[in-house]
Amino acid sequence: MNNTSKSQRTMDIVQGGLAKRYQKEKRFKLYGLSAIFFSLLCLSLLFISIFSNGYTAFQQTFIEMEIAIDPEFIDKGNFAGSDYQGIIKASLRKEFPDVTGRKAKKRLYHLVSSGASYQLQDFVRDNFDKIGQTIRLWVPADDDVDMFIKGHIGRKGPEEDRRLKDDQISWIDSLVEQGRIKKKFNTTFFTAGDSREPELAGIWGAATGSFFTLLVTLALSFPIGVAAAVYLEEFAPTNRWTDLIEVNINNLAAVPSIVFGLLGLAVFLNFAGLPRSAPLVGGFVLTLMTLPTIIIASRASLKSVPPSIREAALGVGASKTQMVTHHVLPLAMPGMLTGTIIGMAQALGETAPLLMIGMVAFIVDIPGGFTDPSTVLPVQIYLWADSPERAFLERTSAAIMVLLVFLISMNAVAVILRKKFERRW
Repeated sequence: MNNTSKSQRTMDIVQGGLAKRYQKEKRFKLYGLSAIFFSLLCLSLLFISIFSNGYTAFQQTFIEMEIAIDPEFIDKGNFAGSDYQGIIKASLRKEFPDVTGRKAKKRLYHLVSSGASYQLQDFVRDNFDKIGQTIRLWVPADDDVDMFIKGHIGRKGPEEDRRLKDDQISWIDSLVEQGRIKKKFNTTFFTAGDSREPELAGIWGAATGSFFTLLVTLALSFPIGVAAAVYLEEFAPTNRWTDLIEVNINNLAAVPSIVFGLLGLAVFLNFAGLPRSAPLVGGFVLTLMTLPTIIIASRASLKSVPPSIREAALGVGASKTQMVTHHVLPLAMPGMLTGTIIGMAQALGETAPLLMIGMVAFIVDIPGGFTDPSTVLPVQIYLWADSPERAFLERTSAAIMVLLVFLISMNAVAVILRKKFERRW
């Protein structure tokens, strides 16, 4: 009887312990699911905030103007030097003849963008026979008018607190009633460089600068990183020096990116005298930052190749170099490419090191080479976020959306390559 009661107590203790263990496992699982849910919620809120602020940037407000191309304003010997802005102003005065006074006319001229004169210049250059005639041309509206049409600027409140005055709102309402204001797809955002005017600003210059910068980074970091990983993993002897190198590579992967910017400023600009704000220097700096990531990923990929592959190659008479280049490296290459793409995606989103080498400059022209002054997408976003105009807020969010598309695409390519070429041993 005593043995039975002892056995029963033992079973009760075991069952109680198991119940507590199961409860802890359930709580731990609940904590994990809660953390995942909270992370997804924060990420969703971030994407919703960016999208809600930025999707309107993909449309631009245009005004249809009736423009009399007066030959008196056109210098046939110098089309670029002709007074196209004067033609635009004269057309606006003709459209609203009741507007008098210098301040009122100035507000009237602000209905259309300063880029309207450039658009008219392009039209006259391509349609020389239209000089002396009256044409209808859709021109971009000023950024305040664009924000008003999109609902970001209201018509209520005291006039002195609004960016658009009452007479400007009445002129806009008149044009809307005539069907001469509409929103079109904003091609300028994707085809133009930076500008002080939000309605004329685009990301093409920054995207081109990012392309040249990443091209330099890839051309340098991939071969150097793979070569370093192959040497350390396959050829380097195990001693204090190689241990020191490995520790430093791991430490460099955790160094703040701005430190690499300071290094690039000291070495490439001050010592080597390379041009500031150039994709060539930006690529050098991002190479320094990306190398540790590529080396670590490449070494992990080399370690994943089974030792039997190496032993079989050496057993049939291959040299160590042949064994690495003909057998190990091809099998490890998918993992190396994956690590490289992830490193490139990290480099694409970097801002701090590029600020240190002068790529924060205001660049209007589209860079045509590796040494031309340029900026990159993250720095362009930084510059627009610091601008006071309301229209730059939506362009900042739109540029972030474009950058996220590039980053997600690069990471998706890395995942696809890993799934496609990965071998399980």
